[in-house]
Amino acid sequence: MKKILPKTIKDVEEVRIETDLLIIGGGNSGCFVAIEAKEKNPDIDVTIMEKAHIDRSGALAAGMDAINTYIGEGETPETIVAWSRAQVGGGPLREDLALSNAKILNECVESLEKWGVPFKKDEKGKYKRRGRFDISIHGEQLKPIIAEKTKSYNPRILNRVAATNLIKEGDRVVGAMGFGIRDGKFYVIKAKATVVSTGGAAGLYRSATNDGTTSHHQMWMCPFNVGTGYAVGVRAGAEFTLMEQRWCAARVKDFTGPVDTISVGYKAKMINSKGEMILQERYAHLGGDTAPRYIRANAPMNEWSEGRGPTFVDTRHLSPEQVRDLKIDYLNERPTYVLFLAARGQDPAKEPLEIYGSDPYIVGGHTGSGYWVDIDRMSTHRGLFAAGECAGGMPNKFVGGCAAEGVLAARGALKYIASVQHGNLDENQAAGEKERVFSPLLKGLGMEAKYNIPAGQDQRGQYDGVTPEEMEERFQRLMDEYAAGVGQFFKCNEEQLNYALKHIKMLKEQVGKLFATDLHELVLVHDVIDRLEVAEVVVMHLRERRESRWPGWQTRTDYPGVDPSLDCFINSRKNLETGEIEMLKRPYEQILPGSRTSAPSPIPLSAETA
Repeated sequence: MKKILPKTIKDVEEVRIETDLLIIGGGNSGCFVAIEAKEKNPDIDVTIMEKAHIDRSGALAAGMDAINTYIGEGETPETIVAWSRAQVGGGPLREDLALSNAKILNECVESLEKWGVPFKKDEKGKYKRRGRFDISIHGEQLKPIIAEKTKSYNPRILNRVAATNLIKEGDRVVGAMGFGIRDGKFYVIKAKATVVSTGGAAGLYRSATNDGTTSHHQMWMCPFNVGTGYAVGVRAGAEFTLMEQRWCAARVKDFTGPVDTISVGYKAKMINSKGEMILQERYAHLGGDTAPRYIRANAPMNEWSEGRGPTFVDTRHLSPEQVRDLKIDYLNERPTYVLFLAARGQDPAKEPLEIYGSDPYIVGGHTGSGYWVDIDRMSTHRGLFAAGECAGGMPNKFVGGCAAEGVLAARGALKYIASVQHGNLDENQAAGEKERVFSPLLKGLGMEAKYNIPAGQDQRGQYDGVTPEEMEERFQRLMDEYAAGVGQFFKCNEEQLNYALKHIKMLKEQVGKLFATDLHELVLVHDVIDRLEVAEVVVMHLRERRESRWPGWQTRTDYPGVDPSLDCFINSRKNLETGEIEMLKRPYEQILPGSRTSAPSPIPLSAETA
């Protein structure tokens, strides 16, 4: 039955909830927050606000073929943190956060197997390693299994409710607001503590596989992760860090599927059109195949920009059995890639797989982007915690590390909850947010009633306003061309960034022209609004870091070297009085001794344990 849509703001039904712990985002990390909180205190009232459905939401929605961080035999929490530091060229990174995460990492990963995720084992019954800290799994059912465990603790789960803004009382966060993307209700949730654990920000840039207005989101990252977790914090004035450290990855061309499955799992070398092994011949001094992640990700684009494209991962050494295993691995994470190969009639054993750069993403589970937090994962606002992709300062978390961040954020939130009572709700704040959220829908429905468009025609083209698709298309092209997108080989300069900022501000001024004619379009409206909010911060960070510390992730053609004076965290926060983004720096604090750009070798194993 078709949903009856509101004609006025008074027609929008409100739902009021009071809870102890509110979790915004029911992906991997958010589920671990709920599980840990209920295990530590079964009586605590926990609410999960999830835009999709926790059974198949977030970055793990389609499954995974590996856990990229696990401390195996011969390794320690210190060696994985040193490795992570080297993988980002020596940092900066929050070593205090990374060490606390590493100390509980394995118990979080091992819990997945206990809950039912199939882990691959070697002939000795140990986890099958895919790389130094990678272990292989059959993870197509990874998210449903995590969700099932979460539901066993009976938290309140609000599926298909999108968060739109935080509730503030002074500098304290006392809950959040949102709307039901199916029921059209406005949700006001008061909480003693709030954990933001949404996915990262995808769709800020045009994808290289974008072939028109109906293909904005043919990308590697989950396209429904639009940066809302960051956006609500930006609007609240929270402090963010390393938003310039974008995840720009090498991906299978024309499909944007993961490459590590092939290059790491099956030892396929990266080659150019001349047959040269790129990493060994051009980046041997940086470690070749083990060079920092940003080097490996940027290498194909350098080959293209210097005239040696196209680029490939060379799979021609694979046996028929290995090709079959490779396809099974993809069925665990990107099942449609098997269909992609079949549609092209391509045999990886006879023809190498072409690779290219992805559109840039802001994903704090891979890079260090996110909220600036303390050791308890509390942000610069009291009562607001961050986990998973949202917790900044610590790159290379991936699945296991994001789960551990959920556990740590839950522990921090529980400690805070024990010391506070519920805050007060400013009714004017709630009324203003309700108006902001639903005004695009009321505007669109008003125009629908005003104009009599013949059946079969797209009535929106006749309306006086801007559709979310129109704004997104302009916005993604702007970011690609002026803010170091894949179309510019991830490179930018001061003038380009200034142009991007000028036009992002213009687009933000036009947000009031956005309209929707149903609840689905209303979701798209707020998706593009949140993406704009995050994009402005990203460009401000790219401009502030006047150096090229992580080529590819962050390349400045006007500042091609590394500036020692910028060996620090670039942070930002919105001034809520002026509306401007203010930039600041925080020092890097090295805890682990030794070289920051090289990781110590694993401890040699005895014959008995090897």
